[in-house]
Amino acid sequence: MTRAFERGGYDPNILAFDTSMPHCTGTFFSDSPRYEITEQIARGQAERLMPMLEAVLAHSNADWKSLDVIAVGIGPGNFTGIRISVAAARGLGLALGIPVLGVSMFDTLRYHFGVGDGPSQIVSLPAPRGQAYVQHFRNGKPTAEPTIVDLENLPNDLQYPVNTVVIGHAAEKLSLAGHASSWMDGAVENVSLNIAKYADASWNSAHLDGKIWTPERPVPLYVRAADAAPPRDAPPVILQ
Repeated sequence: MTRAFERGGYDPNILAFDTSMPHCTGTFFSDSPRYEITEQIARGQAERLMPMLEAVLAHSNADWKSLDVIAVGIGPGNFTGIRISVAAARGLGLALGIPVLGVSMFDTLRYHFGVGDGPSQIVSLPAPRGQAYVQHFRNGKPTAEPTIVDLENLPNDLQYPVNTVVIGHAAEKLSLAGHASSWMDGAVENVSLNIAKYADASWNSAHLDGKIWTPERPVPLYVRAADAAPPRDAPPVILQ
């Protein structure tokens, strides 16, 4: 059973990782100096992830039993990569009996830019084929499911709520198209470190409110359909 933690006068030991993009990245985060490993790899993430996390812990003079929280990137991004890290996080959380927090790349980007809980935000992430994943936030909460847009064929009648800030990939282009009030153009850096910081902020926010922190189990955040084509052969006939 997953442990639920009350604030015990210490900062949590957090292990954060992500394989949603063509990388494998892990970070140990606590009140001691943080340590991160990031490798740019498009394949072999399943084989590389656990040895990398072992190396992160060893360098930080920590071990699995010393962890309080697992934090994992849930996407959007590469389907296989997302499944690898989410499955690993859920398995580790179950084995260690500690909370597991899933963090979307939208929240990671918002936290990276330090935008807080502004009244209206459009957050944009790079997607394949010149597209972008976008999601609207109001007062720090998503107002709808994320969508994918073609940056070369944006709607002519695109309109954002008043005082909207566009954050992230192609932010200037999206801002001008939707008449936003301002933009912050760029990509998230140090992905797993920012995931860890987001988890730490969530932990502290819950405990400042006197709550016991029990996040829901992470689930992959998929925005677009899988690239795999459907099978050409007809399904087998099941005889009764």
